[in-house]
Amino acid sequence: MLLSIFDLFKIGIGPSSSHTVGPMVASNRFLAELKDTAKFESTTAVKVSLYGSLAMTGEGHATDIATMVGLMGEAPDSIDPDKVPVYIQQIRETKQLNLAGEKLIDFDADTQVPFCFGESLPKHPNGMRFQAYDAAGIIVLDSIYYSVGGGFVLSDEEASADEAPSAHTSVPYHFDNGKELLVMANEHKMSIADVVLANEHSHTSKDDVRRKLMHIFKVMDNCIRRGCEQTGELPGGLKIKRRAHEMRRELVEHPERALQDHLTVMDWVNLFAIAVNEENAAGGRVVTAPTNGAAGVIPAVLAYYDRFVPGSNEEGICTFLATAAAIGMLYKRNASISAAEVGCQGEIGVACSMAAGALCAALGGTNEQIENAAEIGMEHNLGLTCDPINGLVQVPCIERNTMGAVKAINASRLALRGSGEHHVSLDSVIETMRQTGVDMQDKYKETSTGGLAVNVVAC
Repeated sequence: MLLSIFDLFKIGIGPSSSHTVGPMVASNRFLAELKDTAKFESTTAVKVSLYGSLAMTGEGHATDIATMVGLMGEAPDSIDPDKVPVYIQQIRETKQLNLAGEKLIDFDADTQVPFCFGESLPKHPNGMRFQAYDAAGIIVLDSIYYSVGGGFVLSDEEASADEAPSAHTSVPYHFDNGKELLVMANEHKMSIADVVLANEHSHTSKDDVRRKLMHIFKVMDNCIRRGCEQTGELPGGLKIKRRAHEMRRELVEHPERALQDHLTVMDWVNLFAIAVNEENAAGGRVVTAPTNGAAGVIPAVLAYYDRFVPGSNEEGICTFLATAAAIGMLYKRNASISAAEVGCQGEIGVACSMAAGALCAALGGTNEQIENAAEIGMEHNLGLTCDPINGLVQVPCIERNTMGAVKAINASRLALRGSGEHHVSLDSVIETMRQTGVDMQDKYKETSTGGLAVNVVAC
């Protein structure tokens, strides 16, 4: 599978990359399919059935909402999050939907986006079936899509091959696993970031890649800033109060405490992660990193580098993001970044691994130390379940991002204190994560039918 840095880091909206961004992308693809097959004009009704995890936690993850705005032609990277409630209110009040933004069709959200509880499609837990009807009620197009994590979407045919066709048919440095990446980088006397950037430069100019990387950084940074400004409760009914605003106020108003407590920097890292994930939970603008549920880990560690590491600079930020993407590609290729498939080890665990290796690289670590840091980051997240209370990306998800960020920093420090030699390879821990996900019971895979989701009262 050939992936770009910008496949791993996508700009979208919360609260979930697999349950919000993915369904919006799938809806966009269905619209394109309608037009490509010349069936758009004859379509007078649309039905989208949600299966598996998309049904079980879809309401809390706004899957039905994302599907509807996607059918309107809105895209995750360009939609104004503040307009989403307005769109949905109009659909529910008028019982009409502006299909692709081009024509009004009758649409009842309660019956035309059904949650098919207890039913699954065969190729992934996050399945969606799109059906378009003509005026006579005859199905003119029947398509299945799977949201496989991180905003990636596969058609039914693509899911059979386990990957979507790549826009990049070839790159100068192809690698399928960590061992190949290390050998290739060392043979060419390149860093891991150099390898990934060289692949990007083979189809995009260096200036454009740098510009896009810095844009990703700015979106992450703006998300932290917005999260620190907002107050009140998060939506969804759990009555979770936003914490980032008050946390930042206390840190800013009492800087002297840092002289008494050398771990105050950890409070800032916690703040960065919480700010991002509170924004995500509220449906705000975030970057999948590599998912929305884990969207706070990498921005928090990157903000730590930017704000607290002497000599941090734009070059280091680009190195950080390129290295993180390289590690994420390995997980996407050889395991999964979908909590519905392997539990939260595939989201927080992968984000922690990516951030650990990335920080190690930005701090001047060798390729072996970077690989070691990434391995440590995942090794101590193995078996992490996904059990969101009430199907919302709030508890335990928000605090879990703080733990992933702090673990990543510590993993980087452990690796930098070593020579790069270690007993467990990154490839081994990725395969272990995959096997653990296969063995994990479905109730711990983003279904809200096990763990904290059933042992904590939701109201």
